[in-house]
Amino acid sequence: MKRFAPIVVLALIIIGGIAFEHARSPAPVVAPRPVPIAIAKPAIAMPTFTPDAGAPPRTFVGSAACSDCHDREAKGWARSWHARALSPATGATDAFVVGDFANAHFKGMSSEATMTRHGAERSMRTAGPDGSQTDFAVHWVIGGKRMQDAVTVFPDGRWQVLPVYFHVREKKWVDFTEAKQGALTPEHPFWWTNARRMANHECLDCHTTNLRVANDQGTWTTTASDFTVACESCHGPGSTHTASSHKADIAKPSTTNITACARCHGPRQPLWPLLDADHAFDLRGDYDEAYDPIVITLPGGGTSSDFFADGRPATSSFEYQAMLQSACYRKGGATCLTCHSAPHAPGAKHAELRAEPTKLCLSCHKDLAPDHAHHATATCMDCHMPPVVAGVLDKFADHAIDVPAPTTTARHGVPNACSVCHAKKSPAELASAIATWWPAAAARTARRERLADAFDETTAATSGPALRAVVADTTEAPTLRGAAAITLGRRSHTAALPDLTPLLASELTVLRAKACEALGDAHAKAAADLVAGKLADPSLRVRLACSLALFDMHDPRGELALSQLAHDPSTSHLMIPHLELGNAAMRRGDFATGKRELEQVALLAPYFTDALAELAAAYAELGDLAEARRRVAAVLQLEPNHRAAKELQRKLH
Repeated sequence: MKRFAPIVVLALIIIGGIAFEHARSPAPVVAPRPVPIAIAKPAIAMPTFTPDAGAPPRTFVGSAACSDCHDREAKGWARSWHARALSPATGATDAFVVGDFANAHFKGMSSEATMTRHGAERSMRTAGPDGSQTDFAVHWVIGGKRMQDAVTVFPDGRWQVLPVYFHVREKKWVDFTEAKQGALTPEHPFWWTNARRMANHECLDCHTTNLRVANDQGTWTTTASDFTVACESCHGPGSTHTASSHKADIAKPSTTNITACARCHGPRQPLWPLLDADHAFDLRGDYDEAYDPIVITLPGGGTSSDFFADGRPATSSFEYQAMLQSACYRKGGATCLTCHSAPHAPGAKHAELRAEPTKLCLSCHKDLAPDHAHHATATCMDCHMPPVVAGVLDKFADHAIDVPAPTTTARHGVPNACSVCHAKKSPAELASAIATWWPAAAARTARRERLADAFDETTAATSGPALRAVVADTTEAPTLRGAAAITLGRRSHTAALPDLTPLLASELTVLRAKACEALGDAHAKAAADLVAGKLADPSLRVRLACSLALFDMHDPRGELALSQLAHDPSTSHLMIPHLELGNAAMRRGDFATGKRELEQVALLAPYFTDALAELAAAYAELGDLAEARRRVAAVLQLEPNHRAAKELQRKLH
């Protein structure tokens, strides 16, 4: 069943959200926007959620409050790239804008833009929603280390990422989205004016601190404690700590805690809508309960093009997914801060490595012989973290930190470290050299070969044994085992039951959830009772996964479980149950129920245009044509060329 899925391009993640007002001190900064355009909103009461009464009130105070006591750290942070995650593009605060706005021109297959500056104001002239050339003010820029994105704020408060980005190293404008998606037209979901390119619910979650986005009658309001990645992004709300000064009252990322980094350095699917203020992730909480980091398999089937055939991330911004696969993390306990300095560390201008790479590696691998490399100049990173991960005009280090496996290049097209320098040598020659110099490497390369044999779509017909081996291997990364479980369920269907059902008893949340998902994808009705037994699992993520699995099996317990999740006040902010129930009701012609459930989706994800169009159709089916037209207009405001909305508009008129 096709579901609301994460989008993983430039770490743009489809994330739900409804904003609630909270009393905070000091008041959050409000992002400026032009005069809004209002669209009426129906009076629908949103179910409320009451947080644990025993939890201490922890609110955001802003980075200025932190600097009162942590002046040295504040000055170090101000020099870091985290401080430049988001920057104003106008006025006296535009020092971080690096793009060429001196009448620069770019023309690609699907976009053309001219960048100009008039005093403190910058603008980009490019094709707008209707395809005509228009001047758009540049209000903000994102990043600036390798790539800088320009953002304009629409009159209704939407932050839209403009179509061309400035590549810092090459000092030229490029169309990153075109490079990822191919030629675009205004009808494409990733056309820059459409909802998929709306930074309020995509980029800003990781480029601000304490982001809050509210939608009121079609007008968007965006607030944050800091409009960049500041202290509380990594340490959590600081009100209790500023009052007590106790270290226990603030989250402190360390070599045993990677949740602060993982939230943004790896696409993930959230359990709760990420812009739901009542369920904002606490850095001291359970990451696997809040997020699903497995993005190798796609909800509609198949594997993501953002991964190599052996499950390693192929594109940048997936460092977390890669690191989880590494032996350094799984066996050695290494984390981000093992190698990288904190953004505010003295002398660490850009949160770079703590020391020279080889020195860092040898601090753990003290037993390596001096001639281990068999190369006079190669570093540890050259061979174990090669620059094979793609970015626009760039190659980045592979954070899976593994040994070169040229055989996977020959059989599955997976790049290997040796070929980076020895491009003219065949994979067979390179594999022979590895076998000669490092005989013990065979066990490590066998792992990557098995993973490639398991996931590669081109050899899916013979992938069964490898998939079963990955699923059963308790020493393998849980994310890879979970992805293998889903892939096995899809390819082998009910024959996968003996391999999948043992995962239901795993102590790991991610594996229990993926076992349910895999059994649902396999339509394994014979396992329905086992899956139903997990509806009382202590993990909400597992309970949701099992509810969806039973629903996909057409087991009546699935719809009942989804209904309970959708309408229990403690879980009513979960979007997917409302979406599944609404779509199911529409399919069977129960338009009143479909309308009711899809109205909740519209509140939780007011930018989810497919669901909004379906809601408009529900109103039309119920005879409320005026409301149907208004709902269609709201969809077309977000995505003027949305096919279903335009077709419904044509019928309504």
